[in-house]
Amino acid sequence: MRPAPTIDPLDSLTVRPWPDDVIDSVGHHPCSVYVETFWTGVLGPSSTLLLRHLSSTLDAFPDGFDLPLGDTARRLGLGDKGGRHSVFVRAVQRLVQFEMAEMVDTRTLAVRRRIPPLSRRHLARLPELLQVAHRHWQEVELRTPPLERMRRRSRQLALSYLEAGLDLGETERELMRLGYHPSVCYESARWAIERHETAVAASISVLPPPSGPVTPARVQAPAPAMATAGAAAATPLERLAALREPLETPPDAA
Repeated sequence: MRPAPTIDPLDSLTVRPWPDDVIDSVGHHPCSVYVETFWTGVLGPSSTLLLRHLSSTLDAFPDGFDLPLGDTARRLGLGDKGGRHSVFVRAVQRLVQFEMAEMVDTRTLAVRRRIPPLSRRHLARLPELLQVAHRHWQEVELRTPPLERMRRRSRQLALSYLEAGLDLGETERELMRLGYHPSVCYESARWAIERHETAVAASISVLPPPSGPVTPARVQAPAPAMATAGAAAATPLERLAALREPLETPPDAA
């Protein structure tokens, strides 16, 4: 484990991807069930939540984005960015200590987009129940043919990209960049978009019906968020909120 870095009192950091050909091809997405189940007990809940937020935003803006520290800390329920011993700063430090991120310089944070499987040392820190569950997961993985494992991983990645705001073409290109065969990229992207559209439709269907007549202004689609230098990147939660907002706006606000 690396020593904790010193985080200068800044208003924002530039976040960019930390590429690793090996981990990017075999690792797990930070928003995966694997990371939530097994890595949370190692990284801690605050660091895991921050990692998932950073990774999801990188899915939407692969070249990087500016991260407003105060707003991000409040958005994730980590107080304010505070001083060097605040909850938010400690969460960033733990990501660096466990090599999920690294400080390139005082203003730039490189973040992994895929998380490796737990090492034996990290696994030993988990309660016995999770150690048993991890052994079961490994056994299932070993029984699964390599081609099927690759197809499942490609589908999971495609779904995470779409949920982060990428379109069909961008999703296929991201999969190809990671080295998946074009036919796998094609199939996975289309499988994922069907699942994604079904999930979005289901989430909208549970919203209460509008209390007044629907006017064109109320169903007008919001303008898409763009990542610009010095501007905060839209997060997946904000994108989902943008989908729901026209239906949730009260009549007086329309």
